[in-house]
Amino acid sequence: MGLMLLVTAEQMRAIDRHAIERIGLPAAVLMENAGRAVAEETLAFIRERGTAPGPWLVLVGKGNNGGDGIVAARHLIEAGIGAELLFAGDPGALTGEAALQRDIAAKMGIPAGVYKPGTVAWERYAGVVDGLLGTGAAGAPREPAASLIREANASGLPIVAIDIPSGLDADTGGVHEPCIRADVTVALAFCKCGLMQYPGAGVAGRVVVRSIGIPAALADRYGVRTWLATKEAIRRALGVGLPLERPADGHKGTFGHALVVAGSAAYGGAGLLAAKAALRAGAGLVTWALPQAMAKAMAGRLPEAILAGAGGDAAGNWTADSAKALAKLAEGKKAAVVGPGIGRFPEDAAWLKELWTSLPIPLVLDADALNMLAAADGLREWPRRRAPAVLTPHPGEMARLAGTSVADVQRDRIGTARSFAVRHGVILVLKGARTVTALPDGRAFINPTGNAGMATAGTGDVLAGLVAGLLAQGLAPEAAAVAGVYMHGEAGDRAAKRRPSPASLMAGDLLDML
Repeated sequence: MGLMLLVTAEQMRAIDRHAIERIGLPAAVLMENAGRAVAEETLAFIRERGTAPGPWLVLVGKGNNGGDGIVAARHLIEAGIGAELLFAGDPGALTGEAALQRDIAAKMGIPAGVYKPGTVAWERYAGVVDGLLGTGAAGAPREPAASLIREANASGLPIVAIDIPSGLDADTGGVHEPCIRADVTVALAFCKCGLMQYPGAGVAGRVVVRSIGIPAALADRYGVRTWLATKEAIRRALGVGLPLERPADGHKGTFGHALVVAGSAAYGGAGLLAAKAALRAGAGLVTWALPQAMAKAMAGRLPEAILAGAGGDAAGNWTADSAKALAKLAEGKKAAVVGPGIGRFPEDAAWLKELWTSLPIPLVLDADALNMLAAADGLREWPRRRAPAVLTPHPGEMARLAGTSVADVQRDRIGTARSFAVRHGVILVLKGARTVTALPDGRAFINPTGNAGMATAGTGDVLAGLVAGLLAQGLAPEAAAVAGVYMHGEAGDRAAKRRPSPASLMAGDLLDML
């Protein structure tokens, strides 16, 4: 459970307080459990990597992270691995349980020193345990910790970080300067949100979540609403098992009919990818609506789909007068996707508004449909849909929808997606590395699948069609969005393994892996 639930720093502090003050778990016991867990994961790393002989240097800050590090040093020594302590500042500044551990270490004769820049003989050590700054730290590390972090990174030694790498924002994944670059991060009790979001995920190394005795049930009491979207989490939180099961006596009508409104003269491939993805998702039937002038050119390109010309001009571009034809085509369908490759055209906002208000089925909006929505301020000006809406923006589209900058979106992806979804009553899929799917009820899911090879044209069209195909089969909109994102990334991972390099991945490669 701890790995699937992601907490903020404030939530973790509240959970800690409850465990100590209301349940009565001694803080010293929790620190002992934490330090032992860190030592065990360090030993596992040593066995796995076969690090050079020599003691490990434990960097000790003045907070509880430092106390955890001192405990870890004791257990490393007990296991036959040498360990030394290096205090970032005056050891006398430690208080509470951390001070208790400092005194125990002194009585045990564990070698210890106080950091002075440029004096550490890093070549003496086999590795580093980072116990400098925990989730209570805010902003960029200050001296002397900042210089110590820079020296530790420059040493080239393997680093095991306690809870979070020092310098990482535990909530957003922002990386301050400087920041520890860890090989392993041992997250204590619960994983922190920042460890699963970039750029933080890029400096955390392998993340291991270890229980320290805090009951997992406290997460619900303190409003933990963020999940790592593993298959188990999708099953537990959304009631959907992957891969999807199909009844043996089903037929094409059993699995729904999706409407795909996608493609135009310049972007016919986007429609093809989205329609094929809806079929690969398992939809029993797919109608691909496109400008009438394109229908002949696309005939036979996807023989499994029903092609439907719906207005447009002689060049194969969409026109606003096609809205009524599309509303007619939506009759009897279970879900629709609008946007991949449709381009922009005169009065397109009015066209989209008519679809927004007239289609009584779940609606996935992607690409230029999102830009139309943003330009019209549709989420503020238009009535709320009675049927669910799933929006799938990349960071640039998200910035336009939210009236902010891409930098602001990327600075806090979870917060941006969650606040937008709750405020507007939509399901918001913020694409990118570790895609965030936020639900109107405040839950958010961070997707662990996918790879950098998917940063290529058309993969978003595949995702939009995939989600629509899942909706057509009757999945709840929340489940369709979260599961669709997971399946999309998983298909990308499978496809990448078949290529000599992920860089050669194309969107069409994902379709064969769904």
